[in-house]
Amino acid sequence: MTFIVGLTGGIGSGKSTVAELFAQRGAVLVDTDAIAHQLSSPQGEAIGAISAAFGSAVLRADGGLDRAAMRRLVFADPTAKATLEAILHPLIRQRSDACCAAAEAAPYVLLIVPLLVESGSYRRRADRVLVVDCDESVQITRVMARSGLTADAVAAIIATQASRDERRAVADDLVYNDGEPEALQPQVEGLHRRYLVLAGAKLNAGR
Repeated sequence: MTFIVGLTGGIGSGKSTVAELFAQRGAVLVDTDAIAHQLSSPQGEAIGAISAAFGSAVLRADGGLDRAAMRRLVFADPTAKATLEAILHPLIRQRSDACCAAAEAAPYVLLIVPLLVESGSYRRRADRVLVVDCDESVQITRVMARSGLTADAVAAIIATQASRDERRAVADDLVYNDGEPEALQPQVEGLHRRYLVLAGAKLNAGR
């Protein structure tokens, strides 16, 4: 049985950076955001349903999802958000389940779910919940630097996500990412060793 660590954190918290450090130590990454991108690419499994529901206004010239246009739409219309989630979430769940099942030979799986706290189903799938934690001001600075969004636009995205306190409340483990990247290495190494022990215990219990 695969040992699954659910990795989450707010936008700009550094989830991808932390995940890569675990991957370097042998963990298999299953990234639900990456799966969503695949599903909504020009030939993606979800693009037909998205086009039927929202029309060509949310598609790029190549037929893939225009994420900026969709983001504006779902922020303005909760019904649109619910419709998009109804299309994508079952497909993401199906594909992520398959990826986790295929990783039986790995020491453990890091299941990366940005909205894990908001989604009870993903929390129930994880043996441990790992939260990448940082101050909101750090999140805003990072996202502005990489995306060109304004501080107000980033703050609006943060406001739609679980709060820092809500994420910390469900965390089994925390990685603090307010400072320099070098500070992540010892935190990840310690957690990696812990997960190897826990994964071994789960495997032995299932025999």
